[in-house]
Amino acid sequence: MKVFVDTNVVIAAFATRGLCADLFAHTLLEHELLVGETVLRELRSKLRLKLKLSRSAIDEIEALLRDQTVVKTPTEHLSLGISDPDDEWIVAEANAGHADVLVTGDAALQKAARRSPVPIVSPRGLWEMLRGDPPKR
Repeated sequence: MKVFVDTNVVIAAFATRGLCADLFAHTLLEHELLVGETVLRELRSKLRLKLKLSRSAIDEIEALLRDQTVVKTPTEHLSLGISDPDDEWIVAEANAGHADVLVTGDAALQKAARRSPVPIVSPRGLWEMLRGDPPKR
């Protein structure tokens, strides 16, 4: 399964132990992890400002993610009507990467699931999918 992760999922995976960390590790081992350039750009900023990580720690996290499938930003987004312009690009990147699912904790992105060509689920939703439950759209 191609799993595209949003910035908040990556931050939670590295900041705390729990569901996001477990899903991140499982995805690395059992599936194809996709990350977009928009996510990588947001991630560097948020790891520095919110988590106060050192440049070297941020570089290590980015290097780990760049060893996975990195999706370039397409020339146009999908115009889904999401309030955050970066979220429009994140969905566009997931779509361009042919992701099977986009995983996010962002409520605005989750609300856009009905309009998205890529299923959008919460981390809990991905966990349920991996257990065999269909995604809730």
